[in-house]
Amino acid sequence: MRDVVALRWRIVSLLFAVLVIVALPYMITRSGAQLALDAGGQVTHSAEASALVYRIAYTVRDSEAAIYRMLAGEQNATVLARAQRADHEAPALLEELRRRNDSAQERGQISALATAVSGRLALMDQAMLRFRQGDLAGANTSMQDAGKLYNIDTLTSQIVTSQERALQARRVAARKQSFDSSLVLAITAAAQVLLLAIVVVVSERQIGRRLRAEIREGQAVRRSRLIVQAVREPIALLDDELQTLLVNAAFSELYGVSDDARGQPLAEIGNGAWSNQALLQRLTDVLLRDRELWDYELVQRTIDDVERHVVINARRLQQDDSDAPALLLTVSDVTARALAEQQVTELNHQLEGKVAQISDVNRELEAFSYSVSHDLRAPLRHIAGFAGKLEQHLGDQADERARHYLEVIRDASKRMALLIDDLLVFSRLGRGALRLQPVDMQSLVEEARAMAEADAEDRHVSWKIAPLPVVVGDENMLRTVWQNLIGNAVKYTRQRELAQIEVSSRRTPSGDYEFTVSDNGAGFDMQYAGKLFGVFQRLHRASEFPGNGIGLANVRRIVMRHGGRVWAEAEPDQGARFHFTLSATEPTTTHARNPS
Repeated sequence: MRDVVALRWRIVSLLFAVLVIVALPYMITRSGAQLALDAGGQVTHSAEASALVYRIAYTVRDSEAAIYRMLAGEQNATVLARAQRADHEAPALLEELRRRNDSAQERGQISALATAVSGRLALMDQAMLRFRQGDLAGANTSMQDAGKLYNIDTLTSQIVTSQERALQARRVAARKQSFDSSLVLAITAAAQVLLLAIVVVVSERQIGRRLRAEIREGQAVRRSRLIVQAVREPIALLDDELQTLLVNAAFSELYGVSDDARGQPLAEIGNGAWSNQALLQRLTDVLLRDRELWDYELVQRTIDDVERHVVINARRLQQDDSDAPALLLTVSDVTARALAEQQVTELNHQLEGKVAQISDVNRELEAFSYSVSHDLRAPLRHIAGFAGKLEQHLGDQADERARHYLEVIRDASKRMALLIDDLLVFSRLGRGALRLQPVDMQSLVEEARAMAEADAEDRHVSWKIAPLPVVVGDENMLRTVWQNLIGNAVKYTRQRELAQIEVSSRRTPSGDYEFTVSDNGAGFDMQYAGKLFGVFQRLHRASEFPGNGIGLANVRRIVMRHGGRVWAEAEPDQGARFHFTLSATEPTTTHARNPS
């Protein structure tokens, strides 16, 4: 918009300069010429008026001289004609003099001259009449009275002097007008020179700007071509007949065409790599209908005799130097991606096979769990029952060793039953679906704390529980996590006079929640930390700290199903710190269904 306004102002300024340079000098010259003509007319007018006055005076005096000659006795036709000349010519000359003078002063002087001439002619006519009557004395008297009463010389001199003064004034005015015209012409010439200089300077600046713009445009074009040539993605510019206008180095290298190739049909490039009729029809549609071709996949055999998977994109462009459209064609070699997708497909097939195998294993595990739950419990009940009956049957006949053996049998049966129950719980944790909901971790910790304190009524335990967040998870499973971790903290601090247990949480840099349970209990050696979360793995003797060694394995399975991880830090006899993380968002379907 600013450029349009500037262009309009430049056009207006140029028109004004043309007006000043061309029209103003013409007007001034025309005005000066008109004034010169007027001044010449005035000079001519004054000269003609003076000539008419002199002719009137000459005519009257010539007639008077002829009359005197007749009075002197000279009588002929020539003298008579001269004596009558003034009567014939003077009135006409006076009328002509009146027409040529329009000022009031000149009209008054002419009227006075006409009166004097008329009176003088009347006396001259009277003298001629008396001459014809033979009264020479009366004729001389009339002629003398005419000269005395009607003195035309004075009036003639006044008129001529007035005309000369007017002529002089007109000459002065003409000179002044000429000077003014010369001054105006000089000023106009200076203005013309100034405007021409401004026009030249502005033109030079515009030319300089245009040249600089053209240089910048040329540099930009060269940079663009260098960029196009440096791009490793094949690029080609085609005309409306799908013939090459420009190709970059990558296109040339891939399809065997020179960089400066022009006018080569696309279908003939690359040994038929572009001869696909469906692709050519789509490219033609892009040119004719101004459509865009996006991600058209094609398998081509390029100049190096390699079969490549490519993705082709094309769009129509409008050329600056032609009304015909052009086609910008880009090619992306996705052979590696296609091979990777093929490998992914094969891996997916393999994975499906593995999933099927795992499904079979899960079914076998379910069958095993059913067998453990039903088939193994019955023999255990038989062993425990018959051990009791045997003890009753022996009665007082049983010695201490027999009673000890029977007690070991009963305890082993109970322990075996507990192990079976723990295995069933561990198996259900891996198979059951997560019931996701908002879970208040604070209430779960308080509930686990109450249960742990109920089992340790005679102990002194110091609790430090920080505010805990609400997470999304399976409430029953997370309750199991807290019961195991807090229960372990209470169990492994039984040898401390004052047990100190701390529960805290924090946000990790990735945004997840990290929960920590710390105690000042027995701790463990970190070189055995890898066994800590395994099934039935124990780092302490059962006589010191009872348990089946499956609680932390349950914790690990539950946390991993929620998309988190669990780990521990400890030193022997310096306490332990158990950490686990949970996502701040809802666990993914994969974590919810496929436990590790």
